Amino acid sequence: MSHHGVAAAFSDTATMIDRSVRLSRRNVETLFVSILLPLLMMCLFVYVFGGAISTGTEYINYVVPGILLLTTGYGASSTAMVVADDMHSGMIDRLRSLPIRSFAVLTGHVTASIARNSVSTAIVVLASLAMGFRPSANAGEWLAAIGLLLLYVLALSWLAAGLGVIAKSVESASTLSFFMLFLPYLSSAFVQPETMPSWLRPISEHQPITPVIETVRSFLIGAPLGNNGWTALAWCCGLLLFSFTLATSLYRRRTSR
Repeated sequence: MSHHGVAAAFSDTATMIDRSVRLSRRNVETLFVSILLPLLMMCLFVYVFGGAISTGTEYINYVVPGILLLTTGYGASSTAMVVADDMHSGMIDRLRSLPIRSFAVLTGHVTASIARNSVSTAIVVLASLAMGFRPSANAGEWLAAIGLLLLYVLALSWLAAGLGVIAKSVESASTLSFFMLFLPYLSSAFVQPETMPSWLRPISEHQPITPVIETVRSFLIGAPLGNNGWTALAWCCGLLLFSFTLATSLYRRRTSR
């Protein structure tokens, strides 16, 4: 690609990022829900169920890393609906008549997803601190936790973008992305896998979200890390590669018709 081509690609991407971020600012309801639901879940588990759950530490310290993953799932799932809306509202057809590179459209939506998730996650962290969350992390451990969460959000957002491309409607995009919201409940987010039934425990221990949660938990409250760090990194990088390839190939196929 020539220097002019690279500059044009960056310009197209910047334009689509600006558009997607502006759409996010206008869609206050989606941002509000992506913040409110994790906050309600945190209050429910800490104040209602927390007293009956033994984790070897203060329950709020145990549950906050799981809530952070739940927050990113809510935020990323909305990307599927936004992309589906673009695919079916005629916006993509209008963009096809312009000299805009196809990958710029999805990149804009994914970048806006990361921005939304950064805001909602920061608010959830502040709320958890007000509720009694007391992390032991130093600056480096905070940066490591934030970096892993951003990598996870990036992978999940590209997956949501791919689901939005193939969805038949905005409503079906919401249905397709439901597993992003449900999978954390089958992980170590709220209870230790050792307390689960024997048939459910392997699912909890060998799914991608559990090592990510355990790694964030290790960074923030000093829980044992073991092999979770490398496992979480491998899951996130593998999911990112798969999701990016899936989303871009599906988008090219849909827009080349």
